[in-house]
Amino acid sequence: MTKKQSSLRRSLLAATAVAFGLPLIAAQATPAAAADETAIHPFHYRASESALADLRKRIANTRWPDKETVSDRSQGNQLARLQEIVHYWGTDYNWRKMESRLNALPMFTTKIDGIDIQFIQVKSHSPNALPIIITHGWPGSIIELVGVIHPLTNPTAHGGRRRMRSTS
Repeated sequence: MTKKQSSLRRSLLAATAVAFGLPLIAAQATPAAAADETAIHPFHYRASESALADLRKRIANTRWPDKETVSDRSQGNQLARLQEIVHYWGTDYNWRKMESRLNALPMFTTKIDGIDIQFIQVKSHSPNALPIIITHGWPGSIIELVGVIHPLTNPTAHGGRRRMRSTS
């Protein structure tokens, strides 16, 4: 792919949708990628039971440091609070519910400049709405941004009003 084609491809992605960048996570694209790896393919996320079991095992085997020497957060997170959070992720977090939430959105994969890109494309309910792209950085996750998709694409359902870009 030439630089001009790559630039055009980026512009096309930017102009066509409200898109959210995602890091590729261990999952399978559906259907299998065609020979042209720069094509856009539907994506479906599914964590394997073995991957979730391994994660739970690693969380359960966390080696904890000694308790902090102060009673406030001046030295960072408090050990007890950190242990609560880790316990939640290891035993109480509903991974399948998040999978369902992600898979309810139109997810896709493509390759741009040799880098795998996973994205969600949700078009606004408002005619002539200005497209927006929201991305996250490493080690962030799309999960941090899922909650803003519906309010941005359907603001009137969240107490907002339609704002349209000028067509002149």
